[in-house]
Amino acid sequence: MTWQPVSSCGPRCRPGGDDAVSGVATVVRLGAAAAVLIGGLILVPLLRGGAVRSVARGLLAALGVRLVWRGPVPRAGSLLVANHVSWLDVLALLAVAPVTLVAKREVGTWPAVGVLARAAGAIFVDRARPRRLPATVAEVTAALRAGRSVAVFPEGTTFCGAEGGRFRPAVFQAAVDARAAVVPISIRYGSPSASFIGDDTLWASVRRVAALRGLTVTLVGAPALRPEPGADRRSLARAAQASAGIRATTFDLAA
Repeated sequence: MTWQPVSSCGPRCRPGGDDAVSGVATVVRLGAAAAVLIGGLILVPLLRGGAVRSVARGLLAALGVRLVWRGPVPRAGSLLVANHVSWLDVLALLAVAPVTLVAKREVGTWPAVGVLARAAGAIFVDRARPRRLPATVAEVTAALRAGRSVAVFPEGTTFCGAEGGRFRPAVFQAAVDARAAVVPISIRYGSPSASFIGDDTLWASVRRVAALRGLTVTLVGAPALRPEPGADRRSLARAAQASAGIRATTFDLAA
């Protein structure tokens, strides 16, 4: 079973020419982000969910990123499905609602993002072991049944925003089995330079984001979809993608 999509996006999707802050301001932002992260390492284990949200918001603010949420507030126990543009998506979702993230295993090793993801009880996917996918879906189902909201990026990899991937249907089975609402979310950035694509490294992306002036990330939540018992996960995936207004440039519906 193939379920490791490849993004067609690359450096060409980031034309550059963005309005930038000074080199000194960039260093100050990076230092502020490091300070927030260090504080988070102390607070998150003690305060858990509330601290995760505060640290995520603090990191976005330290990096000069403005967060905007539009739409109804998702109810607890919902499956939040969003397009994937950047590692910043993780911070944005953690900042707007208490969620358990589904992320690739490598994210758990990243500084800042990985720390917060683990603290929020993330469910990590080993994309090199596709036979583990049913077990991962079962973990998501259990979390939803326990009343926890779960956030996932069904495209399976990052795209620049102008282009997108097809929502992979596997995780939607968890919403069907748990009888949980599905909340489609569209994530958009004010600049394509925020995208984490191609051969980009995390550190290069962090430095580029910290240098941007006036970067805004906007999350738009669509009305919840409520699947009927026994609903088809592929149809649900297509409905969620259409509801979020995300145009796919790939058409593989495996998994």
